[in-house]
Amino acid sequence: GVIKVSVSSTENGEGETQTIDVNSAISNIAKNYSKSGEVELVLYENVAIGDGSMANNPWLQETPDPLTRAVWDNYALISPKFARSKGLKTGDVVKVSVGKKSVKVPVFVLPGQNANTISIAVGYGRTRSAGDRQGEDVAGNTGVNAYPLVSIANGQRRFRSIPVSNIEKVGGDYLIAQIQLQPTAANRISVIRETTLEELDSYLKRPELELIKWQDRHPNDMYPPYDYENYHHWAMAIDMNSCIGCGACVVSCIAENNIPIVGKEEVARGRDMHWMRIDRYFTARPDNPLEPAEEPEVTFQPMLCQHCDHAPCENVCPVMAIEHSKEGLNQQVYNRCVGTRYCANNCPYKVRRFNWFDYTDSKTWRFFPTTDIQRMVLNPDVVVRARGTMEKCTFCVQRIQEAKLEAKKAGRPLQDGAVRTACQQSCPTDAIIFGDLNDKNSKIAKYFKHKYSYRVIEEVKTYPSVSYKVKVRNKIKA
Repeated sequence: GVIKVSVSSTENGEGETQTIDVNSAISNIAKNYSKSGEVELVLYENVAIGDGSMANNPWLQETPDPLTRAVWDNYALISPKFARSKGLKTGDVVKVSVGKKSVKVPVFVLPGQNANTISIAVGYGRTRSAGDRQGEDVAGNTGVNAYPLVSIANGQRRFRSIPVSNIEKVGGDYLIAQIQLQPTAANRISVIRETTLEELDSYLKRPELELIKWQDRHPNDMYPPYDYENYHHWAMAIDMNSCIGCGACVVSCIAENNIPIVGKEEVARGRDMHWMRIDRYFTARPDNPLEPAEEPEVTFQPMLCQHCDHAPCENVCPVMAIEHSKEGLNQQVYNRCVGTRYCANNCPYKVRRFNWFDYTDSKTWRFFPTTDIQRMVLNPDVVVRARGTMEKCTFCVQRIQEAKLEAKKAGRPLQDGAVRTACQQSCPTDAIIFGDLNDKNSKIAKYFKHKYSYRVIEEVKTYPSVSYKVKVRNKIKA
């Protein structure tokens, strides 16, 4: 629920402290919440599709749900306990009945889901929406229309606490395309580091955390360190305590960098083209680090090209299509790439994408604009890639160049904060910081020196230019 609190300022500008009776608020909420039955249905709006008014936008259809990591579909979310009791698994098709109304929808077993609650997203299953050039909508026949299950009470739509009269299995083997299949971090502390507020001070004293730090150089490194003394050294920092997994950065990256949409079938084959992804990790079971706990905690980790100082992809390209710039950027030269995909095989972060098809010029490809008017959605500052090339995050190099040119025209040095990447600009929680490490007074330079910052899989000595802040949970022991 929501509690409205009005705080008035005193003459000296200080706010007055107001005590809230939480127990009374909970009691009032409980009065308006009626337990509807043994199994309840909760209808909700997906974070990308919402109420369905923008369902014809393929950028949103291919934006993964933060928790399920599924695209191009809605489904009935059920708990592992409920799935066991009904003999169901992810991909089974069930008929959910509410009174005389019913829908057939695939099942998705989600850890942490309430055991007696079924959740279905609205906004899918549209039969027609405006804007399609070929007579077939992007949103058409995508997912299941759950709006018939909405009840009206006192002139308002009722999305929550809807009694389910029956649920039965009517089919199986429905394909749900997921961008991420690994549910946990498998206890790999070099990928996800987290602690509690109570143990924060003693966290860094744990011996297993003694990994290679970004500024440390091994004496037996094959390659000498890069010297950025007279150049910029671009870097990014991400606060996992602020990231809420909404995916706004993913959509902004798609729009900014002309990233093609591949469709449900290609996503299921692992061929999504997103330059940035938001990995979701559940806490694991104590007896099996590969399986999520039934009531897990969740950590979101934005993952993109790490622009490593010692990038494994640069060593293996036979045509030198990958270069390391003087400003610390891992650059992809598209007109050199011959599509060997050696770089993707050698990338420990799995952030490089291979363009399997000609997404931009094909007259039959329905997810991407082909006419002159529709192609105006493309960013003219970013090249449109052809089939058979490798692509990945560039730290929005076009924005870097633009900011440098503006500073040059103004006759001043490039100031901290003048360059904002698309993902940074769109993040609603300001979880992303970008800047020049060589500017010692910059926000990014101070962030990199923070004692709770770390780099993913530091032990492989790639020396990435992306730093993460340790996830801190405010837990209270019982």
